[in-house]
Amino acid sequence: MSDEWKAKTKLVHGGTRRSQYNEVSEAIFMTQGFVYETAEQAKGRFEALGEDEFIYARYGNPTVAMFEERIALLEGAEDAFATASGMAAVNGALMSMLKAGDHIVAGRALFGSCLYIVEEILPRFGVEVTLVDATDLAAWQAAVRDTTRAVFFETVSNPGLEVADIKGISEIARAHGALVVVDNVFSTPVFSDAIAQGADAVVYSTTKHVDGQGRALGGVILGTREFIRGTVEPYMKHTGGAMSPFNAWIMLKGLETIDLRVRAQAAAAARIATALEGHDKLARVIYPGLESHPHHALAMAQMGAGGTVLTFEVKGGEAAAFRFLDALRIVLISNNLGDAKSIVTHPATTTHQRLPGDQKALLGISPGLVRLSVGLEDEEDLLADLTGALAQV
Repeated sequence: MSDEWKAKTKLVHGGTRRSQYNEVSEAIFMTQGFVYETAEQAKGRFEALGEDEFIYARYGNPTVAMFEERIALLEGAEDAFATASGMAAVNGALMSMLKAGDHIVAGRALFGSCLYIVEEILPRFGVEVTLVDATDLAAWQAAVRDTTRAVFFETVSNPGLEVADIKGISEIARAHGALVVVDNVFSTPVFSDAIAQGADAVVYSTTKHVDGQGRALGGVILGTREFIRGTVEPYMKHTGGAMSPFNAWIMLKGLETIDLRVRAQAAAAARIATALEGHDKLARVIYPGLESHPHHALAMAQMGAGGTVLTFEVKGGEAAAFRFLDALRIVLISNNLGDAKSIVTHPATTTHQRLPGDQKALLGISPGLVRLSVGLEDEEDLLADLTGALAQV
């Protein structure tokens, strides 16, 4: 029945398991192990798990299973595996499928830790990596070959907000038998249609919009049941990257309101981006929802919205950007995003500080670039805070 429900209903009721007490709010099963009535039952579970059976919390847990089923219903995926963090999800999705001698092609505009995995960790294990401009289909066509095992990219890049053509890249990858793995954080589960557009696996840091209130780390890998249970689960359960039951409960509660929060944040982000565009203290405003964005039409086709994050370049470089950040009264300086609180960060010196200068320049991460994640505060208050801080530059 849940497959027939609309998205908002799935977010409230999908995957619910109730104990004998018939609780309204999902129960937190804070246990690492499970008791078997007989030795024969224990043997049977280790041979093959039945539906709604569990062995050990690193392998699965009722609260975690509820979260996995609910977000899979939202994403339109057959299955999901919840992880300890977003980076555990990225690492698990890639490492579980790759071996020495394999080749992957990845978008070069990646979050710093994702770049570390593809540039540093994977090559240590004999995986050949080719980086390309994720927005250039010709570059993908030239880089993907018959020995390519997977392609990996951010559907909307961090922090440059470039939009990759999921359908176009997927068609190229599929022609060579490569799996398509996408980091979909900036697209959000609310606006995502990545699987329908060709992705084989979707990765989220649920720390961001799913929790949405700065409380807990988490991540999730979504895909076919064969990929999740046959490839990802064996790797994750033996390497220990599972989500805790308490964090899974927080994520369940976050899913109940994510549609309301993200749509409100995206609408506010669009209005703020429009208001800031052309400001005399800014060299540029980057937001996929603006018609001036080079990938605006693609963003509207893939997501139907511009997302909750915008970036802008403060004239005057790092010193001017710092004066702007320090003058803010409502917007917080932090390196998270997707929160109910508006958050601003300076990528060049925080999230992407390890990148060499030429790579930052290639990705458009200039000394004056600022990333703003729009929260749920009053829009007029946010605009007054932003323009007031810009006046101090």
